[in-house]
Amino acid sequence: MVRSEMPEEASDRTHLLATLEVQIPDDLLHLALTHRSWSYEHGGVATNERLEFLGDSILGQAVTVMLYNRYPDLGEGELAKRRASLVSTVALAGIGKTIGVGAHIHLGRGEVLTGGREKASILADTVEALIGATYLGLGGDAATALVLRLVEPLIENPNTFGVSMDPKTTLQELAAALGHEAPRYEIAESGPDHRKVFVATVSVGDVVSATGEGSSKKQAESLAARQAQQLLAAPRA
Repeated sequence: MVRSEMPEEASDRTHLLATLEVQIPDDLLHLALTHRSWSYEHGGVATNERLEFLGDSILGQAVTVMLYNRYPDLGEGELAKRRASLVSTVALAGIGKTIGVGAHIHLGRGEVLTGGREKASILADTVEALIGATYLGLGGDAATALVLRLVEPLIENPNTFGVSMDPKTTLQELAAALGHEAPRYEIAESGPDHRKVFVATVSVGDVVSATGEGSSKKQAESLAARQAQQLLAAPRA
């Protein structure tokens, strides 16, 4: 008998809710943590994709208003760049890892075996779904407050409004500064036309190689570039 891939921690989400500082109703919380791979293996049950769609909109609005009020001297262009940084897959995946959401996601067996609990795209999507669930269960004020708590550490990090904004440019500049070859990207894609999955591999000569997965070529390349940059900047033995 194939063992169920429901995470052991799923039955006790007290720590996750305490970290989020919200009490999302059980039905909405369960839905927010249900990935489509779990649905596919369990008869097509509802997934978190609609909540993700809702959460994305709430996230964007909350971050936009916060930046507008927090930085009165910044122009539209710089505000847009900062917003893009804070709502990026890279940023949201980092938040997901920090709050430990990966252990609670309902994933299909295939995703579990391929490291789905650490995939940036899955973590980012789940964070957005949790925001959407908070909105439906607790209201707009609670959802906005959750967004601000989640992004506050990123605002205080001086690296946020640079590296996360344009990982490909950052990697290219870092490689040049260290005297390495320019980064080279390769893209592989799979899945039906309406739900493509892209995997980008970036290499900097023979020095580093990294991969990233996303729902678009741009997203996958950005995630791969961010990983490669961290490897390239790490101290060498």
